[in-house]
Amino acid sequence: MGDLVSLTAVFIMLFFLGLTILRTGLYQLSYEKMTYLLTNFTQNIYLAVITGTIATAILQSSSLIMVLTVSFVSIGFITFRQSIGIIFGANIGTTVTGELMAFSNIIPETSFVIIGAILLFINNRAIFSIGAILVGLGTIFVALDGFESLAPLITNMPILSESLLHTNNTPSFGVIIGTLVSGTIQSSSATIGITMSILNEGLITLPVSIAIVLGANIGTCITALLAIIGTKKEAKLVAMGHFWFNIISVLMFIPFLGWLSDLAQLLASDVKEQLAHISLLFNIFSVLIFLPFVNLFEKFIYKLHRKAV
Repeated sequence: MGDLVSLTAVFIMLFFLGLTILRTGLYQLSYEKMTYLLTNFTQNIYLAVITGTIATAILQSSSLIMVLTVSFVSIGFITFRQSIGIIFGANIGTTVTGELMAFSNIIPETSFVIIGAILLFINNRAIFSIGAILVGLGTIFVALDGFESLAPLITNMPILSESLLHTNNTPSFGVIIGTLVSGTIQSSSATIGITMSILNEGLITLPVSIAIVLGANIGTCITALLAIIGTKKEAKLVAMGHFWFNIISVLMFIPFLGWLSDLAQLLASDVKEQLAHISLLFNIFSVLIFLPFVNLFEKFIYKLHRKAV
C-alpha cells in the first residue's frame, strides 16, 4: 500500500510539474493576447464561446480562464452575460489537453524533454517558450507512463481491485470519483490523464472512465468558487454559472453513459483516443444544448444566487 501511495504521489507531482512548465511556455507566448481576447471579443454569446475555447486551448487551463473571467467581471471589464459564453467555451477548450494525452504512446517524450531542455538555455523569449512547451509535454507523458505502471500494484490489492469491480458494475459511480479526485487535486486534466492510464491497463471499463471525466468537470469548479472570495456580487455569479452549467450538463448525460461509450468506440480503436474524443463531444453537445436557452440560464443564476451572494 505504501509503495502505491508514494509512487502515485510522485507521478501526480511529475504530471503537475509538466503541466506547469507547459503553461509557462504557453503563457509567455500568448498571455497578453488572451487577455485582450477575453476583454474585447465577447460582445455576443457565440463570439464569447469561440473566444473562451481558443483562450483555454492555448493557455491549457480552464481554471486559469475562469479566474481571469471572475477578475474581469469584478473590475467591470466584462459583464456576467459575456462571461457565460466564456464559461461554455472554456469547457470545450480544456479538452485539448486530453486530446494531446491520448497520443502519448506515439510521442517520443524523452526526445521532447532533451530538445526542450536545450532550447531553455537560448536567450530568446519565443525559443525559450517552445522549449518549455516541449519539456512540459514530455514530462506529462512520462507521468502518464508512470500511472500505467501502477496497474500491477492496484490489481494485487484486494480492496482496490474489489472497489474497481464494484465501480465497473455501477458506471455512474464514476461521476462521484471524478468529482472528488478533480476537486482534491484541482485539475481535470490530471484526472483525465490518470483515468486514461487506468483505462488503458483494463482496470476500468469505458463507461466508467467516461463517468469519471464527467465528474472531473464538476470537480474543477472548485477553483472558480475559491476565486470569488472577497469579490463583488456580479463576479460571484460567474462561479455559480460555471458550477451549475457543469452540474446540469453532467446530470443530463449520466443516463446515456452506454450510448456515449458506443459512440466513442465508433470514433477510434484506441481506448485513450475514445475517451479524449468523447470528452470533447460531451462538452460540445452540452454547449449546443445550452446556447438556445442562454437567457433562461442567465435568469436562473440571477434568481438563485443574486441575493445569496
